[in-house]
Amino acid sequence: MFARTSAVVFLPQCGQVRTMATLKDITIRLKAVKNIQKITKSMKMVAAAKYARAEKSLKPARVYGTGALALYEKAEIKAPEDKSKHLLIGVSSDRGLCGAIHTTVAKAMKAEVANLTASGKEVMLVNIGDKLRGLLYKTHGSHILINCKEVGRKPPTFSDASIIATELMNSGYEFDQGSIIFNRFKSVISYKTEGKPVFSVDTVANSESMGIYDDIDADVLRNYQEFALANLIFYGLKESACSEQSARMTAMDAASKNAGEMIDKLTLTFNRTRQAVITKELIEIISGAAALN
Repeated sequence: MFARTSAVVFLPQCGQVRTMATLKDITIRLKAVKNIQKITKSMKMVAAAKYARAEKSLKPARVYGTGALALYEKAEIKAPEDKSKHLLIGVSSDRGLCGAIHTTVAKAMKAEVANLTASGKEVMLVNIGDKLRGLLYKTHGSHILINCKEVGRKPPTFSDASIIATELMNSGYEFDQGSIIFNRFKSVISYKTEGKPVFSVDTVANSESMGIYDDIDADVLRNYQEFALANLIFYGLKESACSEQSARMTAMDAASKNAGEMIDKLTLTFNRTRQAVITKELIEIISGAAALN
């Protein structure tokens, strides 16, 4: 007689409901954006001061880089094609909020690793700066040889470059050739990611053009290679530091302008909301008075 039937049960659907922002919400948001604008303006001023010092010290540092590359260019040193060990040195820093200054170096290193591994060569990476390590650790963790931290907090010195070069020479990795990748400063609003060649002591010693130089023994050549490597790293650190400060100054200027536009929009919204609240209260008062009459 009685049949059991199944009933459809409708469960309530919970979701976020967007309502009109109150005056308190807009005031809190407006205050937060104004505080952020103060921070970005302060960071822009600090970056501008650091950029002025970095640009001033960049011109003398470029002599180190051009001097270190002079021997490679004059002697026309090239690594043999059958050599398979390659080294990539990337230069960045530990600090952010400077646009895509670190991402461009990481992208260039990833592309170079892909090309070299496709050719069957062994590639190892040296990351100068914690930001670069964070960008490459997940995808290229097995290729990382050395990570260098505490870079970018203070202006780079030749002692810092010497420590990195010594650590690399004592790492035990006998590379045949390599390159140092960094951001070369061009102007306040532009920089270019470049790579400069780095050769091992054996590659330089076995080069055909090195025969024109007399009285070059192994110790002299090794000392020169260590000095040249430190010069190139110092050159890359200086170029990267100047590019970073200019990029941070540009980024903070853009952030300050965006905060100013947001403040204008929030101020307009606040005034409109306040006017709507006042109008609503007046209507209620007038309606109540009319009802009493």
